[in-house]
Amino acid sequence: MCGIIGIVGKADAAPLLLDGLKRLEYRGYDSAGIATLVDGAIDRRRAEGKIKNLNALIDTQPLPGTIGIGHTRWATHGLPTETNAHPHADKRVVLVHNGIIENFQELRQELSEAGRVFHSETDTEAVVHLISSYLEDGKSPAEAVAAALKRLEGAFALAILFAGHDGLMIAARRGSPLAIGYGEGEMYIGSDALALAPLTQQICYLEEGDWAEISSAGAVIHDETDAVIERTVQQTSTSGAMIGKGNFPHFMLKEIYEQPAVIGDTLQTFLNPWNEVITLPEMPFDLTKIPRITIVACGTSFHAGLVARYWFETIAGIPAEIDIASEFRYRNIETQQGGLSLFISQSGETADTLAALRYAKAKGQHIVSVVNVAESSMARESDVVLRTQAGPEIGVASTKSFTTQLTTLACFAIGLAAVRGKIDRTREAALCHALTEIPSRVNEVLNHDEAIEKLAHGVVDARDVLYLGRGTGYPIALEGALKLKEISYIHAEGYAAGEMKHGPIALIDEHVPVIVIAPSDELFDKTASNMQEVIARGGRVIFLSDAAGIAKLGDMAAATIELPTVDPFVAPILYTLPIQLLAYHVAVLKGADVDQPRNLAKSVTVE
Repeated sequence: MCGIIGIVGKADAAPLLLDGLKRLEYRGYDSAGIATLVDGAIDRRRAEGKIKNLNALIDTQPLPGTIGIGHTRWATHGLPTETNAHPHADKRVVLVHNGIIENFQELRQELSEAGRVFHSETDTEAVVHLISSYLEDGKSPAEAVAAALKRLEGAFALAILFAGHDGLMIAARRGSPLAIGYGEGEMYIGSDALALAPLTQQICYLEEGDWAEISSAGAVIHDETDAVIERTVQQTSTSGAMIGKGNFPHFMLKEIYEQPAVIGDTLQTFLNPWNEVITLPEMPFDLTKIPRITIVACGTSFHAGLVARYWFETIAGIPAEIDIASEFRYRNIETQQGGLSLFISQSGETADTLAALRYAKAKGQHIVSVVNVAESSMARESDVVLRTQAGPEIGVASTKSFTTQLTTLACFAIGLAAVRGKIDRTREAALCHALTEIPSRVNEVLNHDEAIEKLAHGVVDARDVLYLGRGTGYPIALEGALKLKEISYIHAEGYAAGEMKHGPIALIDEHVPVIVIAPSDELFDKTASNMQEVIARGGRVIFLSDAAGIAKLGDMAAATIELPTVDPFVAPILYTLPIQLLAYHVAVLKGADVDQPRNLAKSVTVE
């Protein structure tokens, strides 16, 4: 996860920026940099690798200036070189950026044709030149940023400085978090409140679409229409857990809202948006010779593995099987020589999954792990690590860990398919493009939060709730039921929709809410038939689909949630968001302890 910090101060900014970046190291990064304004001119220092390398560079080449920005970056593609490291700049503008600019290729071509010279392979540099072009047209910095933001597609957080404007910083966010810190004659910005903790206890969290003009006198905040608005400045404790919640009442809700950013961060680990290619880590074995994949996981990670099984078989054309970690090693399974065993765990310390990994390794299997913690036991004991970029997840019920696991597995499936020759270049590019759209589509779903909260009132008093889906919608149905059980303590079950008539349909009556997950894909008509069977028996259906699906069946449902239209390949990532939000709001209405539900632990380290 990339990190941002910015300071409009009184003393030299560089030491404070470096300290702030060190507090963001937990997010993961492979290059770092800072920039300041010195007598109105832009100066910057960037370095590959750890912050200590940047620190050593600044020791030999000091960077004065009292206003500055800093960044830790995960390489989006290619090598994590100094050229690709942030901040990016021209003579007029310097900025740092978290997220993905989806339309950067279009902007880059337009700006190149206008004579602008690009020096990096990043999407970020297009934003620099876009803002700079508006400045050349005579716009003020604020006017230039306002105009540029309207051209950008995707999820992002930006911190921007301007040559000749020593007292001004502009910050903006869409889909990626950004906080403003208030000091005495000083101001700060950070992608994480932890970066600002020693500097101030007065924090304001920018809301979706906000942008702010920041000076030593304070901040003028604009909404997405450019109107000046007020945002609450709150007192935080630098040592208390509340600082991590921002302006959210629970960690779980905060982490749900972080998903556009962390999905984007995870994509940047594998996906080259420049040429729409997946780059996998170097493999110590030949992927073209893998006869089958065995997936092993527990709980929510198991549901991610179920989705991956569909992807591996339908996209990559390789047989796949999945097992619950606590059962896997007790059947004395005969493994196939040269097989790949894939283990999924947020913490990388889950006892059952770690034991299963060691069992498979002893059987001579190639070991790949999908984990969120690079230093975990599973990561250390695997042949290959596919790391998610969820960052710390405090809520016990996994949210952003699940969607980043799905994102990682989707990238692996595409990369596997390409290496094995199961998809051509056109299909690979199309699937990659569908993935790059997901952060902003997820952000659109979050805009339905109030509507989903209202639907929760119709679920909160239920004794039983059913979730139905087909294809990749079936694991999402299972995950929806698990989330509701975990945090609201309502009994819920997920079913493959076609299985309803084989028994569960006996449970249906007017008191049973039924959540139907039905993107417009090749299985939509069959799911629609199963939904009609439920409605005919008095079931109260909450229908999750896109515009086309709702046009066909929305009138039959008790309630609908319209999701953006996306490639069916990425639909399971998108359709996860409403089921997370529904579970959250039901639990809040019931007065449950959302972040620490009874009897559960974040990481299960005993069998």
